[in-house]
Amino acid sequence: MNRNRSNSEAGQLRIGELDEQTIAHSAQLAELIIDEIKQQGGKIPFIRYMELILHTPGLGYYSAGAHKIGAAGDFITAPEISPLFSQCIARQSQQVLNDIGGGDVLEVGAGSGAMACEVLRELEKLDCLPAHYFILDLSADLRERQHAHLQQELPHLMDRIIWLDALPNEGFKGVVLANELLDAMPIHLVRFDPENPVERYVGWDGERFTWCDGPLSEPRLAAAAAHIMAECGVDEFDAGYVSEINLAATDWLRSVAAVLEQGLVLLIDYGFPRREYYIPERKEGTVMCHYRHQAHSDPLILPGLQDVTAHVDFTAIAESAVEAGMDVAGYASQAHFLLGAGLMDVLADNAKTSTHEQQVVQAQAVKTLTMPHEMGELFKVIALTKEMSPGLTGFSMLDARGRL
Repeated sequence: MNRNRSNSEAGQLRIGELDEQTIAHSAQLAELIIDEIKQQGGKIPFIRYMELILHTPGLGYYSAGAHKIGAAGDFITAPEISPLFSQCIARQSQQVLNDIGGGDVLEVGAGSGAMACEVLRELEKLDCLPAHYFILDLSADLRERQHAHLQQELPHLMDRIIWLDALPNEGFKGVVLANELLDAMPIHLVRFDPENPVERYVGWDGERFTWCDGPLSEPRLAAAAAHIMAECGVDEFDAGYVSEINLAATDWLRSVAAVLEQGLVLLIDYGFPRREYYIPERKEGTVMCHYRHQAHSDPLILPGLQDVTAHVDFTAIAESAVEAGMDVAGYASQAHFLLGAGLMDVLADNAKTSTHEQQVVQAQAVKTLTMPHEMGELFKVIALTKEMSPGLTGFSMLDARGRL
């Protein structure tokens, strides 16, 4: 998300005045977590803590009703910055749908519904509407907002839009979209000690949540940590090196591969290839928290009130895709992908019916979406395909699969 890092980075977090209802909400979730910590003997793996603060029904960050996305929330995503982003996604989707002779679109984690709205609007303009536009989002609150937004903007297309509670059955043909989904999946935090990798846990000292170490809670973590250290060079790690392993993302991808018969999985998120991810400069990991457009690195405060994310290891995503029988069809920065997918053509088309003021706003949006110091370089796009002809337009300017 352009989970806007400009206002604060691990410095002074400006919490401001919290109303009594908000304080009570966070305290209720904290008590639930404390009870589980006590039941588990004094600590729980960070991945479980992250699951609880984000997804506890009615209390977790994504399960409660507070506005999260946009100017009134905690962060803003590319689809909210400008329709240009989604229009480019639609043009890449058009190529795939035409190539396979039609099909459906599935968006996982649809946020406010902004991307769904603009992708459908652009595909209709391009005479390439999918048979169905499926939305898979586990947040009941967000689903309600998505429905309201789409009903207001595209009432004539509502019969094509279907909300799902799980991935569709096997045999899916079309395009799977996920913008900033992987970064919000709960992750394991591992201390990469070459002699004895251990996992980071969360405890309670009577006043606040605290860090502590413990044994690896998932058998696969030892093999994953060893693989990372071997590939990146064991000399890069020491007993104090802590970083993330996202098994949930790779598991999810294998599930998607199992239902995809033909088409494209397009993932947009912030992260790095493995050799750029696990480097000495990031020896404290990449976990970031987002609260009222401030970014900081302490996930143990404000339970239920702030978003918690981690960067994506795109090499792990590519490896999992190949193991699941998919092809890695492209990898590029967001800037190069949008330009390859026709950003400047979309801008030119929009200019024909835009006022001067609207053109100025769009030009500023292009800068935000593509400039290296904004979203252009940190955000990456990876394309995974099945039974597809090569040559996706979004990677025509640059295909950096060799960096993976």
